[in-house]
Amino acid sequence: MDCVSVQYTLPKVPVHKFKKNLHSWRVPFFEACEIQKQIAKQVIVENGVETVRSVAGVDVGFEKHRDIAHAAVAVLRYPTLELQEYATAQGPSSFPYVPGLLSFREIPIILKALEKLKQQPDVILCDGQGIAHPRRLGIASHLGVITGWPTIGVAKKCLIGTYESVPDRKGEWVPLAEGDDVIGAVLRTRKGVRPLYVSVGHKVSLEVAIAYVMRCVTRFRLPEAIRWAHRLASGTADSIWEA
Repeated sequence: MDCVSVQYTLPKVPVHKFKKNLHSWRVPFFEACEIQKQIAKQVIVENGVETVRSVAGVDVGFEKHRDIAHAAVAVLRYPTLELQEYATAQGPSSFPYVPGLLSFREIPIILKALEKLKQQPDVILCDGQGIAHPRRLGIASHLGVITGWPTIGVAKKCLIGTYESVPDRKGEWVPLAEGDDVIGAVLRTRKGVRPLYVSVGHKVSLEVAIAYVMRCVTRFRLPEAIRWAHRLASGTADSIWEA
């Protein structure tokens, strides 16, 4: 895991430089798939994570029986994992729920939350897939290309790929593969719990992605940044600065 200790600083990218107009978010399904295929060519799978002082988690929740999205980003100090900053946003989603196309449903509202941050986090952990996706562009990869920031996909379910049984020990993992391609890792973050599906989002190697996910795990299955984001998106963080 020494590869995560490179000592130089990421440039801070102003939020107004997000590639918001990279494409339309309200498109037919077949066009969304084609857009994913084209943007996937821009994903960088080599490591670009440098000195890390903050790690963010991103999650989106929806109101029951309504297409109202609630996005949250929680920024934690690294490596202490103390909550440093958070932002939320809500609004209607103009894209229906379609497995494999969730980024079209969720990223527009995520960008509104990210715009509210005072400073760019050094790496973002997304509740969803990175390149472990049929068209190699899950929400983590899509968000990474738009923002230009390093992202990691941390999913609770497998969308695509095959893998062997993961030893029941914390930190153990096995490759997630599709054919001859390794597209992620099936990672046991705690003994006796279901594994997570970790994949490269953007500007992060798989080994570094695994290392940061594990370093953000405490006594729970999910890394702390995503746990915070989920609580914020679902409205369950009642006393946020004392939790």
